Amino acid sequence: MENSKPYRDFGDFLREVFPYKVQKISINAGFTCPNRDGTKGFGGCTYCNNQTFSPEYCHTEKSVTEQLEEGVRFFSRKYPEMKYLAYFQAYTNTYDELNSLIAKYEEALAYPDVVGLIVGTRPDCMPEALLDYFSALSQKKFVMIEYGLESTLDRTLTRINRGHTQAESEEAIRRTAARNIYTGAHLILGLPGESREEILHHADNLSTLPVTTLKLHQLQLIRGTRMAREQAEHPEQFHLYTVDEYIDLVIDFIERLNPSIVVERFVSQSPKELLIAPDWGLKNFEFTAKVNKRISERNARQGRLLNPPSSEPVLPGM
Repeated sequence: MENSKPYRDFGDFLREVFPYKVQKISINAGFTCPNRDGTKGFGGCTYCNNQTFSPEYCHTEKSVTEQLEEGVRFFSRKYPEMKYLAYFQAYTNTYDELNSLIAKYEEALAYPDVVGLIVGTRPDCMPEALLDYFSALSQKKFVMIEYGLESTLDRTLTRINRGHTQAESEEAIRRTAARNIYTGAHLILGLPGESREEILHHADNLSTLPVTTLKLHQLQLIRGTRMAREQAEHPEQFHLYTVDEYIDLVIDFIERLNPSIVVERFVSQSPKELLIAPDWGLKNFEFTAKVNKRISERNARQGRLLNPPSSEPVLPGM
């Protein structure tokens, strides 16, 4: 690794890219998903309730501009010199007609002090024409495409109703990185039916791919989801981690992870009123502090147990 930190940190990555402070502002642009509207299936992923990751200022009935305005107002009070990344977060943000998609991205980029886009999507929803647009845009602005992979096991992807395969995940990541676009990935650790070793093997798989950033999320059971009903009916098929168990799991995970992949986060935090379990009572920064303390105790380091050796992920220039 290039620095003395035990893992590649997202804040450091942003400081490498930008000469000023930047803040993501989440946007709900009113999209759906192909496994919700019948194209691939109905009902969405079994764990999914999108209220869990949409901030209060981010509502579908508001325009992209209105959502950015509210987000900027919130953050600029403390940091008047802050610049912003428009984060298209909820549902599948590349799943619409090309002209409609580009209009929403351009609306965001036209807002004062917005210096780039982060677009969350699925591996099976990245047409070549849209990659052409992002590739051209990335020559002028910061562009990151975040792919929700959730698992690298096809049997798990089928079980949670993702509607895509691991092969599609790998293809989308390679196609995107080949265009010199920053490429992110999401994984959920602890999905039902996956052993501890299978979870850690996700790190081996990702380490062979040109991934720029990685978000790790613990499995959370959310009210009103099919997965919550499954767990109530078959609790023996689920392992809900304690804080200490999960901390050791993520440290074992990053020790097997290519050291050039930026670790953006270890956990997600669902609204209290929607969360069934596990309820750790920790904010994200408190959990990260515990991880860092445990890393120090274990003398752990990202990539220490990297297997197999792999080429470094593509990190595009601006």
